Amino acid sequence: MMAKTTKTSAAGIAALGLLALLPLASGNQYLLSVGAMTLLYAYLALSWNILGGIAGQLSLGHAAYFGLGAYTSTWLFVNLGISPWLGMWAGAVVAMGAALIVGLSCLQLRGAYFALATIASCMVLKTLVENADTLLGGPRGMEVTLLRDAPLYFQHTGKAYYYIVALAFTIAALLINRHVLRSRFGYCLTAVRNDQDAAMALGVPVRRYKLTAAMLSAAMTALGGTFYAQFVLYISPDKVFGANLSVVIAVVCIIGGRGTLWGPVLGALLLLPGEELARSLTGGMVGADMMLYGLLLMIIIRWEPRGLMAILSRRAKAPARAAGTPAKTAGPAMGGTQ
Repeated sequence: MMAKTTKTSAAGIAALGLLALLPLASGNQYLLSVGAMTLLYAYLALSWNILGGIAGQLSLGHAAYFGLGAYTSTWLFVNLGISPWLGMWAGAVVAMGAALIVGLSCLQLRGAYFALATIASCMVLKTLVENADTLLGGPRGMEVTLLRDAPLYFQHTGKAYYYIVALAFTIAALLINRHVLRSRFGYCLTAVRNDQDAAMALGVPVRRYKLTAAMLSAAMTALGGTFYAQFVLYISPDKVFGANLSVVIAVVCIIGGRGTLWGPVLGALLLLPGEELARSLTGGMVGADMMLYGLLLMIIIRWEPRGLMAILSRRAKAPARAAGTPAKTAGPAMGGTQ
């Protein structure tokens, strides 16, 4: 089992290594832009995976933390001249505070009730920002001060810079997820996901562990908000607090395989380029991306609710079954550690 895990990790690292060569092999700014956004969503899905996958708490309000990260770092940059590389950590702290408030009031809820509560919290934050005209620009949003080639201020005219930064973010998120999955904390979160009542009976501090997972997930998502703000140089409540964003982050992880290490990355590699292809084939039709997400989600849920990683795992075991080797039984409903 350990050898198999090592081979899977090595294959994943090799794939990311090939991705890292893309900025050097291609000067196509459009391709690099799509690659950067794909990696950003892989990072966001990995961030969501800690709470929504490993801990099994279906959050549909992660746009709240994304928006808090984007607005906090942008406000500090525009008004105080603080580099977004520093401001993003302030955004992470703000997002952790918001996650603590939401968690204390909502984490005792389960299933659809928790999901609805997270949607409501995101809507409240969006409304507050829309009404903060003087401080945050209201519905108009905020423009990021353009400095052109200023890497120390998270800006560069070339898209390769953002691609490399997004790749670094994704690798860091993978390492965090890997550590969580292999730690006692991760085992306890998995126990909570599979049977919360049984976990409580065994002495697992369920409330504390779920709060910790929520705050870690929120902080990571907020860092992604800062990246987005510096990448597009403009933020607004609709863009960074929108319900669509929360849904897409969750769908990317669910389609790839929530609760697994590589599932969120696989989901992003399928969906984001697929979104660009759908827009191209439909002539830029509004909503083509959401149609794609909905269609793929229905197919995956019908075919294999555990996501694409479960399908790949099953296919990988097929040769062993054909050779007469005893096959290992299927794992938990939301996947294993890879």
